[in-house]
Amino acid sequence: MDAELFPRARTEIAPGAVHLPDWLTADRQSELLDACRAWARPPAGLRTVRTPGGGTMTSRQVCLGRHWYPYGYARTVVDGDGAPVKEFPEWLGELGRRAVVDTLGPEAATEAAYDIALINFYDADARMGMHRDSDEKSDAPVVSLSLGDACLFRFGNTESRNRPYTDVELRSGDLFVFGGDARLAYHGVPRVQAGTAPPELGLTGRLNVTLRVSGL
Repeated sequence: MDAELFPRARTEIAPGAVHLPDWLTADRQSELLDACRAWARPPAGLRTVRTPGGGTMTSRQVCLGRHWYPYGYARTVVDGDGAPVKEFPEWLGELGRRAVVDTLGPEAATEAAYDIALINFYDADARMGMHRDSDEKSDAPVVSLSLGDACLFRFGNTESRNRPYTDVELRSGDLFVFGGDARLAYHGVPRVQAGTAPPELGLTGRLNVTLRVSGL
């Protein structure tokens, strides 16, 4: 990973879905990691998400702006300690808007402000099944930022969890944005590549920061 024959390039995975490698500098990754560690502390900190069927997600999650639970949003951690959800900082919203401009162009930047974040922590054994981000009332693009260990990210179609889909390796610092026709595509994380995080970052595991416009 340190020295590649061919640098990774911007790739349009599907219309409206763009992978932009190495978007976050090393310094910006460290700053975002520090912020995630602060947000993960209680109250309203990192939690295990339980599904209506009684199962649990293998990744753990903390939310900003509004609290997501299967399948809706609340102002408090209704499925955890009941504390008010942490505020969504303005600088994170600006980061989201810049991400959309850099991937989809200025015309795709929505006038609605990014106001929620779902931050998932994956250890070596964590996975995320194929799902759609459909609980928001806005069709603004979803912004996904990766920190730490690389993962196999599976980006599918809007009709089902099955093929066709495209597998993409997301590394620390990578940006993935999906909007437009791809906004409701199924996607998931079948595998985390343990031990692949940049050593200087000081993170074991993977953090995925997803920014959204709630429309609420």
